[in-house]
Amino acid sequence: MSEIRQDPTTREWVIIARERSKRPHDFVHTQAKPELPSFSPTCPFCPGNEAMTPPESFTLLDKQSKKWRIRVFPNHFPALTPEGSAGRREHDGFFLDMYGKGIHEVIVETPEHNAPLALADEDRLADLLLTYQKRYLALSEMPFLKLIIIFKNHGPSAGTSLEHPHSQLVGTPVVPRHIRIRHEIAVQYYDNTGRSLYSDLVNHELRVGERIVMDTDKFVVFHPFASHSPFETWIMPKSYRASFCNVSSDNIKSLAGVLHATLVKLHRGLNNPDYNFVIDTTPIGDENKDYYLWHMRIIPRLTEVAGFEIGSGIYINTALPEETAQFMREFKAQ
Repeated sequence: MSEIRQDPTTREWVIIARERSKRPHDFVHTQAKPELPSFSPTCPFCPGNEAMTPPESFTLLDKQSKKWRIRVFPNHFPALTPEGSAGRREHDGFFLDMYGKGIHEVIVETPEHNAPLALADEDRLADLLLTYQKRYLALSEMPFLKLIIIFKNHGPSAGTSLEHPHSQLVGTPVVPRHIRIRHEIAVQYYDNTGRSLYSDLVNHELRVGERIVMDTDKFVVFHPFASHSPFETWIMPKSYRASFCNVSSDNIKSLAGVLHATLVKLHRGLNNPDYNFVIDTTPIGDENKDYYLWHMRIIPRLTEVAGFEIGSGIYINTALPEETAQFMREFKAQ
């Protein structure tokens, strides 16, 4: 019989379709992906093609060669731009609108065209995570920004349009409703219990154990009880920090090791699946509040959203998180 499980962080319901469920190995990507060259003359993110992108807002240089290792610059086709006012306007006497004011940056993760993040070493991942944090801190000083989202799309079904490994950062002048709801639920839980919902979630998952993928001194990796999709993976810290911007450099290095092992498991276990990851953190101004705990979510793109999900808002997951977590635990990251 199927189950309907509730995500405690959003109070959304998810159907775990036991009668339609697949075994974890059924999700292994079977179609071989084309091999990419280390350099593409038409790729705007490859070394030597820097003139094809806007000027950098941040560059991390190699200490020996003095060549760039990471480049950050405004997106050439931005969803939001810093021009205009962030004020609301009445439209046609009924609707509200505002200028598309915000920030949209591209973070080129490596000079190599064919070096996916799943195969990066821990030092490269630490550099990337520290770059994320530096850009967050710099952009959070802009008074019109209310939320900064850092995310990565890997593969066509995850929404990427350029193959060269890159991430993106978008700063918005509003906090979207679904994020407001998630944080309001966390605030209510904190007001009722005096504890962080997310810290309690981590502690509960550790006690139960069956959805744990990895447990280290500073981080825990697990597949959520009400996973929206197969192999949805959360990386959560054990120490309290509401915002990613407040994570210490030592914890960033530890996170790099955990993220490396997690991405390697997904890459090898599912044969290089398309995926998205996002860093969930507080809206700007709430970085030091006690109600929240920043974390990372990795969503492999193994299924598609269909009519029922669109109509109801209820996701159907055809894999048991307990089984997918066991599958990933048994897969070696080395």
